[in-house]
Amino acid sequence: MPELPEVETVRRTLNTLIPGKTIRHVTVNLPRILQKPDDPAVFAAMLEGHTFQAVERRGKFLRLLLDGLTLVSHLRMEGRYGVYRDDDPVEAHTHIIFHFTDGTQLRYKDVRQFGTMHLFATGEEWQDPPLNKLGLEPLSEEFTFEAFLRAISKRSTKIKPMLLNQEIIVGLGNIYVDEALHLAGIHPERTADTLKKAEKELLYKAIIATLRAAVEAGGSSVKSYVNGQGEMGMFQHLLKAYGRTGEPCETCGRLIEKSVVGGRGTHICPNCQKGPKNTSRARALPAPKSNAVKRRLDGKTK
Repeated sequence: MPELPEVETVRRTLNTLIPGKTIRHVTVNLPRILQKPDDPAVFAAMLEGHTFQAVERRGKFLRLLLDGLTLVSHLRMEGRYGVYRDDDPVEAHTHIIFHFTDGTQLRYKDVRQFGTMHLFATGEEWQDPPLNKLGLEPLSEEFTFEAFLRAISKRSTKIKPMLLNQEIIVGLGNIYVDEALHLAGIHPERTADTLKKAEKELLYKAIIATLRAAVEAGGSSVKSYVNGQGEMGMFQHLLKAYGRTGEPCETCGRLIEKSVVGGRGTHICPNCQKGPKNTSRARALPAPKSNAVKRRLDGKTK
């Protein structure tokens, strides 16, 4: 599923392609994509004649702003947007087409058919699902260390499932939680209330550093992600833990291991990320000291 860096990359791309384009009509080939309104005829009629103004993001959701309307879109597993000419062949699994007055189209393609669209009068999107219960935005000014502490400190749940909870912090999925925890040297089965303040600060900085680096690289094309111009992200070449089962940790050389935490495949270095209550099996190498973790983070955040 596209996570914050991928959705942010799509947002940036679409923001260069569709503002100023006016919708002539809308074709709906798969009505179940539409959540509000769920009637294709009503959805199309509401959009006709409206002009895109900008594209914004909240967590993993795109906010496509029009004059008086906001389209909230979630890409789910494999949703993609692309801009085409009217005479370009329509590819399979193209479910929604926004036909513009200038002879171009914005097409939404989704092989897995899990994506969603909600259409609101501008401003009303914050009052109802899916945006009304979202947590802290990790690349925004509101994501201070103090806000992060308030969000996690008293929770006794395992840190990985907690970070995946979109009502606490938005935008993080399996890839970037594994990467941030690895960078911070924290085991995913530690509970939030067992972390020392210094560890929480390392994790806070690791989340920001990981997401910023991924956005700069255009996201991770681990499976089928591409941006709004069909270009792949490159952060998958920089991953330190996720998807590297059996490969040596770049910090200590111990082999990366995969397990299941909170029902999700999870990648760790058993040497760099100590297990809860130090119950993990004996290690061939000493775990890196906290100052080593800080040096890695300093290199990420400069």
